[in-house]
Amino acid sequence: MAVTIDGIQFDSHEYDDRGDVLYLSIGEPQVPAETDATPEGHAVDFDANGNVIGMVLVSVRSLIDCDGELRVTWPDGHVSHDAPSDVLPAAA
Repeated sequence: MAVTIDGIQFDSHEYDDRGDVLYLSIGEPQVPAETDATPEGHAVDFDANGNVIGMVLVSVRSLIDCDGELRVTWPDGHVSHDAPSDVLPAAA
């Protein structure tokens, strides 16, 4: 299952339930040339050409449970409840 954020399709994902962190990447995870932080504390990874190659989304389940959605202020991102929650395991 892929996660699409602001038109970018991330086909690789891993969720750390203990830390409530969702790691997204396009293809296999790569070492980024640059990482930018969003105001919400998430991270956007770029390759040497400035293309997005991954994202690290923090407090995913907590934010979705509290706000009903996950906001990513980059560049114009607004992520609906469905995008990241589809790849999260069911709450125990």
